[in-house]
Amino acid sequence: MIRVLIADDEAIVRDGLRALVELEPDLEVVAEAADGAEAVEFAGRHSPDVALVDIRMPNVDGLEATRRLARLPSPPRVLVLTTFGHNEYVYEAMKSGASGFLLKDVRRGQLTDAIRKVVDGDVLVAPAITRRLIEEFCRRPSSDDARRKELADLTPREVEVLTLVGRGLSNREIAQALVVAETTVKTHVAHVLSKLDIRDRAQAVVVAYETGLVRPGT
Repeated sequence: MIRVLIADDEAIVRDGLRALVELEPDLEVVAEAADGAEAVEFAGRHSPDVALVDIRMPNVDGLEATRRLARLPSPPRVLVLTTFGHNEYVYEAMKSGASGFLLKDVRRGQLTDAIRKVVDGDVLVAPAITRRLIEEFCRRPSSDDARRKELADLTPREVEVLTLVGRGLSNREIAQALVVAETTVKTHVAHVLSKLDIRDRAQAVVVAYETGLVRPGT
């Protein structure tokens, strides 16, 4: 059973999301929060697998809540769900530790599939929020030399895998591109995450852009 926390300042939205989530036999809502501070508190108390977090909330907004959730001993995957599709929110949400970003006009099946995908470690960005929105905020390699030096710890194959992850390919697509088994790709991805000390594929995408492995339009 996948445990879900819902964080939104509007009760009617929380009710709607709960209704959609609990129609699925493998999903359950374990807590609801009206702001980011409550989201962090309840996550620590209920240990959800996924947190659905709105961007604009009082007291502590969704981006700060995402940062705090990522620092918990057992952090949930964060799926940012908002009516706001502004470019900066996509990149900042992923930088803050979010595993996915969806607009609130998403359909039921898309929402529940997204929850399952982020639990599996996939990066998820709504179709309406294209890759170029992330690229807009990653046009130049990061000035963080330490981050670029970390790539030196990766093998050539791991760099190749990180590049393909940054381009948005799934494990299956990477396996096809490199002509290797999907289990081999999963092992490479796990090594990349460990060596770079990052949580998941969403963070790997950010690193791939910031270090210049992936450029806009590639």
